[in-house]
Amino acid sequence: MKELNPKIKYHLIVGLLIALWIFIFAFIIKPFDDGTLNFRLWLLISFGFSLLAFLCYAVLAVLQKIVYRKSAKWNIGLEIASIIFFYLIYLIGIFAYYKSPILNGGYGFTAFFSIIFLKVALILTPVLILARRYLIKLIPIKEDILIIKGENKLDILKIRKADLVCISNAQNYVEIFYIENAKLHSKLIRSSLKKVQEDFAFLVQIHRSHLINPSHFKSWKDQNTIVLTQIELPVSKNYKETLRALQFRT
Repeated sequence: MKELNPKIKYHLIVGLLIALWIFIFAFIIKPFDDGTLNFRLWLLISFGFSLLAFLCYAVLAVLQKIVYRKSAKWNIGLEIASIIFFYLIYLIGIFAYYKSPILNGGYGFTAFFSIIFLKVALILTPVLILARRYLIKLIPIKEDILIIKGENKLDILKIRKADLVCISNAQNYVEIFYIENAKLHSKLIRSSLKKVQEDFAFLVQIHRSHLINPSHFKSWKDQNTIVLTQIELPVSKNYKETLRALQFRT
């Protein structure tokens, strides 16, 4: 699996489904019944095992989101590691619960692992894999639409990210240059360059009065000027190295 849905709320829903599946499996099917467990103990086992499954999967949901944000990628190795991590903390959790005064289970760790845990993992793994794969389909498609708002209610421009060329300071306004029908257009909005840069971190500052969309960078005209799509802009000395480094990476 090369993608991950990092939305914790979706994974919590998966955690609830897993908990429900384990409860049904443990309480109705009774896969490890040795004939000595009464109704109360089965209820405690079923509820405890299902609750711990939800909590362990919630922990996984948080940690995998952190890993995904830092690495900005996902692969089959990370997916397998995530499932193993879930089973590891789940095993520790349910064994501790099984040996607690609530259940006072008689199996040692080896017997518990082979008789109880492996059966739970066997019926849970297909559900877990399918649910995680289904979550990929719930990732919203990014439209890459930018909504640039000014101080006035009517100061608003909605454009595709790919169409934004640059933004320049114009006293108490900013002038937004963008492509529409293959031609360069501009619009004044009452705002500041600093505010725009805070709202749209992908923009690169090349001058105290200019921000550019790096995807529209074409070339250097001379040492102090760059060529963008249908427009040229000056580059301050303080920003030359940043722009050259960005050009090298792209």
